[in-house]
Amino acid sequence: MSVSLMSRNVALKLLFVQFLALIASGLLFCLKDPVWGASALGGGVAVWLPNVVFMIFAWRHQAQTFTKGRLAWSFAIGEGVKVVATFAILVVALGVFKAVWLPLIVTWLLVLVVQILAPAVINNKG
Repeated sequence: MSVSLMSRNVALKLLFVQFLALIASGLLFCLKDPVWGASALGGGVAVWLPNVVFMIFAWRHQAQTFTKGRLAWSFAIGEGVKVVATFAILVVALGVFKAVWLPLIVTWLLVLVVQILAPAVINNKG
């Protein structure tokens, strides 16, 4: 298996684990109140959706050969888009949909922690 295919499989597993954490948190908060569940989903989507966009961006640029500086700029632009998208989704969730703070922030942090810890677990297992 090529390294790029293996990296794609790890990335897909990471996105799937993040999605499971997002759904589980949303369902648990939904037990208290459906508005809390929707707020939790908004917080999770604020992390998960920009990661999906970044992964697609990275896969599209993977086949190209970059010089060192151009690769760094491509990564920096992708990360910048992720940060702006996360901020925009949080603003929409809080401003437009009047999301509840606690479930939004808890799920946002949960999906971020999964993003940090899941690659270590995935790499150790497979």
